[in-house]
Amino acid sequence: MKKSTVLLVFFALALGVVIGVLGPRLYQNYLKSQQPKTPPALVKIPVPPPPAKPAARYPVPETTTAPAPKTPQASAPPALPSGPLPSLDKSDATIRDVLNALFPHQPVERLLILDHFIQRFVLLVDNLTKPDLPSRHLPTRPVAGHFLVEQAGQNLIISPDNARRYNPYVRLVETVNTQRLVTVYFHLYPLFQEAYRQMGYPAGYFNDRLIEVIDHLLATPKVSEPIQLVQPGILYKYADPSLESLSAGQKILLRMGTANAAIIEQKLQEIRKALIAHPPGN
Repeated sequence: MKKSTVLLVFFALALGVVIGVLGPRLYQNYLKSQQPKTPPALVKIPVPPPPAKPAARYPVPETTTAPAPKTPQASAPPALPSGPLPSLDKSDATIRDVLNALFPHQPVERLLILDHFIQRFVLLVDNLTKPDLPSRHLPTRPVAGHFLVEQAGQNLIISPDNARRYNPYVRLVETVNTQRLVTVYFHLYPLFQEAYRQMGYPAGYFNDRLIEVIDHLLATPKVSEPIQLVQPGILYKYADPSLESLSAGQKILLRMGTANAAIIEQKLQEIRKALIAHPPGN
């Protein structure tokens, strides 16, 4: 027998042995592979709960619908709006009545813009800690006259007469009854809160922000007058870089003069005290 024939016979025998040994096992594996597979048991992956809404640092007391106003008395606080609150976009008439009651002897509409007043007020408060104010959307009308500057030797200073421009606004704040003001604010608070959330703070509380801004304004540094200025371009700037870096709200307090600023700060302290004096639910 030729060598090639011997090798072929040997290869055939070896292949037969392999098939004989492994064939049944391979066939069983093939049958198993053709059987429908049982789907694996579903594993429920726990879904984490949504993050808890942060609690308000200064909760606003819950209010109920104001009763119909009784016969007014000379010493009685201004009547709160009766019935349910209007929607935010229809609150202008209510705000006009409330402000005229809070400031009965003041030219409210000459100093304030009552169109979308709540939205404008919320925007003002939120921006007082920032470098600039959105002048086109403020609730106050522009201060009369121009910013008054004087030459004092080689220096530019804020004129002492500049403070008079702010007198009507300071008088408006000074004469309001703080407790009545805060009572009305709490009653209308859902509208302020809605305006605040529409501004892009869905998880925030406007009352927290209001108190935060009041604290910021009360931290305005005390400076001796006259305050020196520089004019590197069209606009004036404070000569002291630390004053120039202050927020828009703190710069307003400086521009209105020491006496006016003291009146505003005193009223802010009263308002802050009244805002945190009411426990939730009262």
